[in-house]
Amino acid sequence: MDFDHRTEGTADEVWLAAPQWAEVPALVLTDLARLVVVSAHPDDESLGASGLIIHAAQLGVPVHVVVATNGDASHPDSPSTTPAELAAVRRAELLSAVQHLAPGASVDFLELPDGRLREHVDTLAAHLGSLELGPRDLIVAPWRGDGHGDHEAAGATAGRIARNRGAQVLEYPVWMWHWATPTDARVPWSRLVTLALTEEQQERKELAIRAHTSQNAPLSDAPGDEVLLGDRFHDHFCRPFEVFVTPLGSATLSSSFFSDFYEGKSDPWGFETRWYEIRKRQLTVASLPRPLFASGLEIGCSIGVLTADLAGRCASLLATDIAEQPIATARARLIEQNHVEITRADVPTEWPDGQFDLVVVSEVAYYWSAEDLDRVLERIALALTPDGVVVACHWRHPVEGYPQRGDDVHRAFREHPALALLSEHREDDFLLDVFVRPPALSVAAETGLV
Repeated sequence: MDFDHRTEGTADEVWLAAPQWAEVPALVLTDLARLVVVSAHPDDESLGASGLIIHAAQLGVPVHVVVATNGDASHPDSPSTTPAELAAVRRAELLSAVQHLAPGASVDFLELPDGRLREHVDTLAAHLGSLELGPRDLIVAPWRGDGHGDHEAAGATAGRIARNRGAQVLEYPVWMWHWATPTDARVPWSRLVTLALTEEQQERKELAIRAHTSQNAPLSDAPGDEVLLGDRFHDHFCRPFEVFVTPLGSATLSSSFFSDFYEGKSDPWGFETRWYEIRKRQLTVASLPRPLFASGLEIGCSIGVLTADLAGRCASLLATDIAEQPIATARARLIEQNHVEITRADVPTEWPDGQFDLVVVSEVAYYWSAEDLDRVLERIALALTPDGVVVACHWRHPVEGYPQRGDDVHRAFREHPALALLSEHREDDFLLDVFVRPPALSVAAETGLV
């Protein structure tokens, strides 16, 4: 969790006064066969999507609610209520809330660990996959940029399943209204849509929210049982409209995007100066399972800082990028390295000839659509030698306008049948995975130590 719920947060009148609302379009719902609402914790659905649930039910659309966790970690220091007792209370509260919204709705409780949903997304994904979603189904889930790990995991998983099944998808912010302000660059204004609520729908939404008594009132007078969600927080959900986030752009970013991005900048990412980048680069090079490679390929080399480190580990190295300006900088940096070739290539449309025993894909694959990423993985599988190594490293936080997230990218790498995971390094900020041809043998096994 990237915020403290005990802080005052941004007042709702500040949000309502934001001029950006004038550019936010209305949500249009047509020809829905089913609404599937994913809730990371009991009460997420009531706070973020209860108006939509009511609206769908009134249109005769079946509603299915999937509750990932029981929310039993909401009061970790409670002296009066055990986690098991709180889980039972919160399940009952959710069922009561749903009765106010869509009495005929079905509810699934997955009972995954509260606060650790990232570790159990495969279970959530399998359950959502079993619902046989299709193009006329709409799945809504917590916004993956909400600042809460469970919300991020729920939103990203729902988005992945929706994409795979061709279903429609929306995400709803909950905590963003608390920790952000209207001018915060993380607020995805360009992707917001609003759903207007009637007075009757607002009243039913308020009843649903208040049904979650354990979150809206103290469990007892004892320390550790304090109210979790105060009136100032609830103000965000008393509006005559609900807000949803539409999916990230689905198309691969064009070469003009990168040309514009690099214009007038020598090192826009801070590769040469930021300790974060220096450390990550050192970890990337240290992850290589062999001291030397015959033929390396780096996709998306930018200004060639990582390229210079890889050059010392490869007998020959081909580095590509989509934009001319960083390529010029990279060529100047490696001008004395005759075994390094740096060329422009619009991957995956263009792909270099040859076989490679090292392929590095660092901070580039989230620029590609899901379809183009699949194309790249197929090209890597064809170009990789039998003893080849693939290194993938990507930023995990959401970026407005990028087609994919780092977690989505690495999941695709892990699911490809031609690749086996050899090692992994996971931090809140980035993922670093190393793959080989199956089966994956450890460095100790490969070198005869075990």
